[in-house]
Amino acid sequence: MIVSSREQLTSRECENLGFTGLALCSDCNTFAEYVKDQELVSDCLKCCTEDSDDSMSKITYSGAVLEVCMRKLVFYPEIVGFIEDEKDKFPSVKIQYAYNSPPKLIMLDDEGQQKETLRIDNWKREHILQFLREKVKPASASS
Repeated sequence: MIVSSREQLTSRECENLGFTGLALCSDCNTFAEYVKDQELVSDCLKCCTEDSDDSMSKITYSGAVLEVCMRKLVFYPEIVGFIEDEKDKFPSVKIQYAYNSPPKLIMLDDEGQQKETLRIDNWKREHILQFLREKVKPASASS
């Protein structure tokens, strides 16, 4: 049986699940490659925005905050590797330590306001690098 229209959740339901509604559906498909939790991917698809060829499909951010609990870092060697070896390649990405916080990327707009939050618990270092290269504007860009 093929369902013609996707089930959509309200923005509040999506927010409660950890999705801001800014995710593009192609991001959910990429997400599915790395996260093997079908229910989580399904929730992402219920909260995403259809991709289009206009500028929306190329959403980029002015910066990001990688937030993680310092005491939990030992459980995330890929994130430790990124922080120690790759972080300097991204001057507009800051590291923030918050007690008991799961690893996440908080994406920021031109005013430094939070626009989207992504959990990165299971991301490999190269996935973090690729995501930031694609989604964060180079700091050298003139305003």
